[in-house]
Amino acid sequence: MKFTKSCIAALTFFMLFSGISVTAEEKDTDETQDKIALFKKTQAITNMPWYYLAAIDQYEHNIQKEEKPDQLISIDIPDEFWFGISNPGLPAEDIITVSNGWGRDGDGDGLAEKDNDEDVLYTMADWINRYGNNKEDVKIALWNYYQRELTVQTIMNIAKIYEKFGTTELDKTDFPLPLQANYSYRNTWGDARGFGGRRIHEGTDIFAGYGVPVKATTYGVVEMKGWNKYGGWRIGIRDISNHYHYFAHLNGYEKGINVGDVVEPGTVIGSVGATGYGPPGTSGKFPPHLHYGMYKDNGYSEWSFDPYPHLKRWERNARN
Repeated sequence: MKFTKSCIAALTFFMLFSGISVTAEEKDTDETQDKIALFKKTQAITNMPWYYLAAIDQYEHNIQKEEKPDQLISIDIPDEFWFGISNPGLPAEDIITVSNGWGRDGDGDGLAEKDNDEDVLYTMADWINRYGNNKEDVKIALWNYYQRELTVQTIMNIAKIYEKFGTTELDKTDFPLPLQANYSYRNTWGDARGFGGRRIHEGTDIFAGYGVPVKATTYGVVEMKGWNKYGGWRIGIRDISNHYHYFAHLNGYEKGINVGDVVEPGTVIGSVGATGYGPPGTSGKFPPHLHYGMYKDNGYSEWSFDPYPHLKRWERNARN
């Protein structure tokens, strides 16, 4: 059978606008709601606040190399912790307990199974509860489990965001400058830079006038604020996807924005300037612009990546 261009166009239109895509979106929403229900069920049983469990799950989802297609929960407790050193992998809870394993039965069937979402959440909550369930207790438990300060900080930040908004459905984004402002940008990631030694440009420069408001692009927590000889007055925000957003060369900060604050897309955090390339207060060594950088953490290291595609998508979405 030969397909004409009109047939192909009609088929493409159908695939894009038929109920297939709507069904996929509905499935994602249903899965998110099912996960929240699991988090809150575990909270009711263990007294572990749901947003800590949700934050651990989100963090592990972000660093996961392979998805678990048959599970909602991404938390992956190593076998040696789950079963105990002397247990060859038998899932009966009483055998795991004797072997000093962590695995616990969350759904009442007598088995502590690593591929059972309720068992996984109950086990994680039970283990953290050995330290306590307040903020400082949870931080100590996370440190003993992950042995990495950035991981603990990221999980606590995600939990803080979930607690404030009461949900994990936080997909909204925004462009960092007002669309009505006079601005321009192109892909400058990887370009050479000379100040302070040879290095690459780890971001995209968005040129605009002094004082144009700068906005948060995602839900996140302000992790850093202050002067840097390269970035001038800058601010760093870490989001729920293990991304660190770096806003540099600011003219100043929005009043009331401090380290530890939760922000959402559209929150004004400062304004465009030309600060940097010298001691605190240095300004005017280049035209005013916002340097926007993005960094990814995989649980072991953090690296810069090109933010330009994200900026273009956020700009397009904001215009629509």
